Amino acid sequence: MLEGFFKPRSVAVVGAAREEGKVGHIVFDNLLSAGFIGPVYPVNPRAAEIHGHATYPTLASLPRPPDLAVIVVPAASVLNVVEECGRLGVPAAVVISAGFKESGPEGGALERDLVRAARAGGVRILGPNCLGLISTAASLNASFARGMPPAGSISFMSQSGALGTAILDWAQGRGVGLADFVSLGNKADLDETDLLRAWRDEEDTNVVVAYLESVADGRSFVEAAADLVAVKPLLALKSGTSDAGARAVSSHTGSLAGSRTAYDAAFLKAGVIQAGSVQELFDHALGFATQPLPSSRGVAILTNAGGPAVMATDACDRVGVAVASLDHSTIDTLRASLPPAAALYNPVDVLGDAGPERYAAAAEALVADDDVGALLVILTPQAMTDAPGTARAVSRVARESGITTLTCFMGDPSVEEARALLRDAGIPDFPFPERAVATLAAMQRYRDHLVEPRPEEPAVAGDKEAVRAVLSGGGTDGHSFITGETAASVAAAYGIPVPEGAAAADVGEATRVAERIGYPVAVKVDSPDILHKSDIGGIRLGVADAEELAEAYEDVLARAQRHMREAVVRGVHVQRMTPPGREVIIGVNRDPQFGPLLMFGLGGIYVEVLRDVTFRLCPVSIRDAHRMISEIRAFGLLRGARGEPPADLDAIAEAIVRVSALVMDFPEIVELDINPLMALPKGSGAVAADVRIGVSTEEAAG
Repeated sequence: MLEGFFKPRSVAVVGAAREEGKVGHIVFDNLLSAGFIGPVYPVNPRAAEIHGHATYPTLASLPRPPDLAVIVVPAASVLNVVEECGRLGVPAAVVISAGFKESGPEGGALERDLVRAARAGGVRILGPNCLGLISTAASLNASFARGMPPAGSISFMSQSGALGTAILDWAQGRGVGLADFVSLGNKADLDETDLLRAWRDEEDTNVVVAYLESVADGRSFVEAAADLVAVKPLLALKSGTSDAGARAVSSHTGSLAGSRTAYDAAFLKAGVIQAGSVQELFDHALGFATQPLPSSRGVAILTNAGGPAVMATDACDRVGVAVASLDHSTIDTLRASLPPAAALYNPVDVLGDAGPERYAAAAEALVADDDVGALLVILTPQAMTDAPGTARAVSRVARESGITTLTCFMGDPSVEEARALLRDAGIPDFPFPERAVATLAAMQRYRDHLVEPRPEEPAVAGDKEAVRAVLSGGGTDGHSFITGETAASVAAAYGIPVPEGAAAADVGEATRVAERIGYPVAVKVDSPDILHKSDIGGIRLGVADAEELAEAYEDVLARAQRHMREAVVRGVHVQRMTPPGREVIIGVNRDPQFGPLLMFGLGGIYVEVLRDVTFRLCPVSIRDAHRMISEIRAFGLLRGARGEPPADLDAIAEAIVRVSALVMDFPEIVELDINPLMALPKGSGAVAADVRIGVSTEEAAG
């Protein structure tokens, strides 16, 4: 796939220039200096030769059509070149030229024309407005970046040309090998999902790194990312995830689900390792590219100074890396080979006067321990420290044992030679312990993802016809929200327990409903326009008899009239009181990129204040649901605290899965809140006390 880009047999530079400093000159020069073994054709009708290579006036005048055309002509001329590519059967084109949608409406129209021409001619396009691409396996530098990175196993894509040049410079400076480098530019055709699919099966690529600003098709991205992650790690840095641009929504879920939340949930579902900064992206890439995955969760910390070891231990605690518990035999071995003052119980402190032999003896003992899956070696340069010798000793132990090894040789000129030796040995070295531990944590998360079986979403047998009748048959009364008895019927159709109750248009009807279901009851204002009833006092709970019912009826309607005069009020919804339990919330907000985003958290009126919630992309499995429950800060309350009975966690998880199935089956449901879901004591179930559903008439019509 995409062989025209990564394995072309010949390349043409349309717009190759004689003048140094021009993009067309730099691109042509890069292709020659990188050592590309196939023919490279300069196309320029106003030049006779460039760098001793005869030029051609057009693509059609070449001896044969190239596999790859690199286009660096003005934007207005690009369309003609792409059309010519289509006529000649050129399969791939890198459009470096700018002046398209990034420049305004006229450029956007030109870009749309470009895409239409490319698709009509069967040409795949990278760009426009991009830096280009590099494939070290093909000795191909079809970019205007300076220099060629060393060959390696990391493939990198960037939606920022400037960050791309920084990555390339970093790779060359640190001697980090790249397989492919791709600057995506405007993504008029080729996008991040295409590259994930191509790199999944590329033998030269072992690690994929992505800097993303947006995703063209969220669902396709998650699918392609999950397929890739099953065989090799994907590291991503996503920028532009502030919630300032989030659309206005009415539900609790929508107000809590910003753009960052959707991307976090998408990366989690696919198994993407998300970096929090460019520094983390570099660090993690180095660790994954040079070291095997940890064989277990325990790490041994080996140091010649106590302070940095404490820092490393604290960092492990923060990010969930387990400091290995050493076996008695390991401790005995350490005791026999280290000075009496050495610390033996992990972190292992070989003391400030330790030489390479002492480091090697301790390292050999640690890597033989069954609980140790990774080794972190810390060195501080002291007067008697032999940093290069220690680097050689650590490299030998790492090579012979095959254990995941990261180092932190702290300092600068005193450890410069040692760092070079570690780099040559393929051992990543970090300036501070926290960065090494963060990379180890990322590697452990990926290992855990690989060894854990993929969960299967359970089949939920909902009454689709009943729901369809509500959503399409006038159940919304022309409003975009469904509430009360109608919303409860939708939940019940998918097996979500709801309290018995009914709508009532007057006091007499409300009394009859209450007598039928039995007191005490809840009385709620019935209005599709009043979404947060408690905010206006539109709910009365524990109504004990007919007299209280009549008072509650008048009270909630009066409050609705006073606070929301324009609201359509149809009466009240009378509902059986649910038994005491824990109030939680299940919600859905349909993200425009990734689809339904499901929320779980502590419910009630303070959900938006406490923000004790967690998110997943739908569909979710029972395992996903239980993890959502355990992730909230209030999980201890649900599990049972200070003698209180635990909530029915299985019933909560079942409700989460059923909500997920409902919104997957009905894309017209764009928002949904069950708040509260009353979680009863263990074994007693859970009841959706209040359900609110937002419906898109456009989705329903589609």
